[in-house]
Amino acid sequence: MLVLVLPGIALAGSPFATGANATQSQLVSILTPLAAVAVMVSGVMAWFGRVSWWWMVGVVLGTVLVFGGPQIVSWIRGMFGV
Repeated sequence: MLVLVLPGIALAGSPFATGANATQSQLVSILTPLAAVAVMVSGVMAWFGRVSWWWMVGVVLGTVLVFGGPQIVSWIRGMFGV
């Protein structure tokens, strides 16, 4: 009966999902310029022969995790049927 009276309650989304999506979008907007700077610094370090391969692996892995986060989460959720 309550659902018929207040249909907005039945269609309401999760406040945790809304907050998580907002946090993720803010994090991506903050880290976008930092990722660009990290790639540029890595290129300059490689140009002068001062780069460690672990630095490059870290830059690539960090970039993939930050910008591919939603796709990774949906892929893992799809594997477990959630």
